[in-house]
Amino acid sequence: MAASLSFRFATEDDVSKILFFIKELAAYEKMSDQVVATEDLLRQWIFQEHKAEVLFAVEDSTEIGFALFFHNFSTFLGRSGLYLEDLYVLPEHRGKGAGKALLKKLAAIAVQRQCGRLDWSCLDWNQPSIDFYLSLGAEALSDWTVYRAEGETLKKLAE
Repeated sequence: MAASLSFRFATEDDVSKILFFIKELAAYEKMSDQVVATEDLLRQWIFQEHKAEVLFAVEDSTEIGFALFFHNFSTFLGRSGLYLEDLYVLPEHRGKGAGKALLKKLAAIAVQRQCGRLDWSCLDWNQPSIDFYLSLGAEALSDWTVYRAEGETLKKLAE
């Protein structure tokens, strides 16, 4: 990893950069058609509603990776945790430790905020990421299944 790697929290002026990284991640995950986020939506939900935070990995004054996360809550632990929604490093900067450094920084934020844990999900087919997470000591929760209600299903459920 380059000695010049640093981190900074995104500001409202960064919404176009955040959307860029979201679209890059979606392309990598072969899910570009699912991105409906806009700069206005990101501005509203991240910076006005304060529902998420974004941390950039910066090398030589250029953002090379990002992590979007928010607080969740564990009733069993009786405290909040951090949920990592997205982690992405630009392809030309992979293999140099930036992803690991981002996760370590998030872990440090979680510890500093007295969170009980750091959680994230990974697509089943993404073996490079799975191997990476396992190499850091992360544990796959094979006894849990993620469920989702969205779009029309969510609206119908709300009726």
